[in-house]
Amino acid sequence: MKRIAIQGLKGSFHDIASHQYFEGEELQLICCATFEQVFENIKRDPEVIGVVAIENTIAGSLLHNYELLRDSGTIVVGEHKLHIRHAICCLPEDSWETISEVHSHPVALMQCRRFLSNHPQLKAVEAEDTAGAAQWISEQGLRGQAAICNAEAARLNGMRILEDGIEDNKHNFTRFLVCCAPRKADHLRAVEETDKSSLVFALPHEEGSLSQVLSILSFYKINMTKIQSLPIIGHEWEYLFYVDVTYDSLTRYRQSIEAIKPLTRELKILGEYVGC
Repeated sequence: MKRIAIQGLKGSFHDIASHQYFEGEELQLICCATFEQVFENIKRDPEVIGVVAIENTIAGSLLHNYELLRDSGTIVVGEHKLHIRHAICCLPEDSWETISEVHSHPVALMQCRRFLSNHPQLKAVEAEDTAGAAQWISEQGLRGQAAICNAEAARLNGMRILEDGIEDNKHNFTRFLVCCAPRKADHLRAVEETDKSSLVFALPHEEGSLSQVLSILSFYKINMTKIQSLPIIGHEWEYLFYVDVTYDSLTRYRQSIEAIKPLTRELKILGEYVGC
């Protein structure tokens, strides 16, 4: 049995992503209120595996999770992309005629903006979690209130699904990273089979410093699929660069890392894994 720490409750998108990634395996979920608690659980018990959202095709990157990942010392061993589909649900006794409020995570509300604008009678209320909003309404028996969540969360909480697929963009995906303590990494992935890597580094505040790194990656035929910059607190106009690269030759990839090391500061490999 694998112990998986997620942000959110059973029925949340983190729950669904975890079961899809570890399909067919028996999982014990550790449901956390915050992403900080996910990494605290891994630190407390190195056998725990974390599944953490890192970016969404509509809402963009979860910037704080990049910082948590870097500071935690965990290793990324996999990734999973989940199609995000939202439903609006309520208590079985309620209907469109009786609901007046809809609760959900701010990102979910944003992703259903067009749907909500077509239902101006519904007051949108922010909640900490999509599945948590459904659970709260169900447990408290809150008549007249609805939740936006995944249909699975609605079913788990005995809610009535009024409409499914209410997200504005049907090409809505969230990318999750699977991470663990360093000593467990080799049990979850074989490095020689990897084809993707996540890196973080700083650069000297000099003209052309980033372009030099990109030129070297290009020379070694390393494909950069993402770059995200975050300011270094306390260092004006200096940034950390979080970069994802893919490769078809582990040897050539490692040569490229050695080549860019002299040009960077604090280069750290967050993880090498099989991309999806």
